[in-house]
Amino acid sequence: MSAGTHRVGGPSVVFGDDVNTDVIIPGRYLVSIDPQELAGHAFEPLGPRVQERLRESRVVVAGRNFGCGSAREQAATCLIGAGITAVVAASFSRVFFRNAINTGLVAVESPGAAQAVRERAADFDGDGGVPGGEVRVDYADGVVEVDGERFPFAPYPENLRTILESGGLIPYLMNTIATTKGGAR
Repeated sequence: MSAGTHRVGGPSVVFGDDVNTDVIIPGRYLVSIDPQELAGHAFEPLGPRVQERLRESRVVVAGRNFGCGSAREQAATCLIGAGITAVVAASFSRVFFRNAINTGLVAVESPGAAQAVRERAADFDGDGGVPGGEVRVDYADGVVEVDGERFPFAPYPENLRTILESGGLIPYLMNTIATTKGGAR
């Protein structure tokens, strides 16, 4: 994500409640930390059709408790590798939420937006992996837009926006250290 970018989004793919990290990225692939390599295995347990829909999307929309299970950072990283710019869910596992921010993936809790997308998804059967509508997130202003309908949420504080706009926590820290070293002469 480039500096100053606080709006992300596009076509969405819709999932149900309690999407586990073992479904997002199976444990046998945790030997890699490369986002592109991991992306090829994102949602693999749900089959190739769901994986194709994921690659065609920019936003994952889910119900309650998205990212539950283990604390694997690769669950957020594989989504970035697949081209996902944001996850909008009714609620998140707290560890997944922090991993998302730390890897530069926008994660927004908006039960209303998640429900609106799920209701509009013609083939949604409760499990997911079906195409949703257009979803846009402005994390600075605190708004999720679903096909033109606006759902407010608490905007990200400046420190989280800075981490996201740096591409995650490690790039943020590297920039901070480089700036500090450059100015400390």
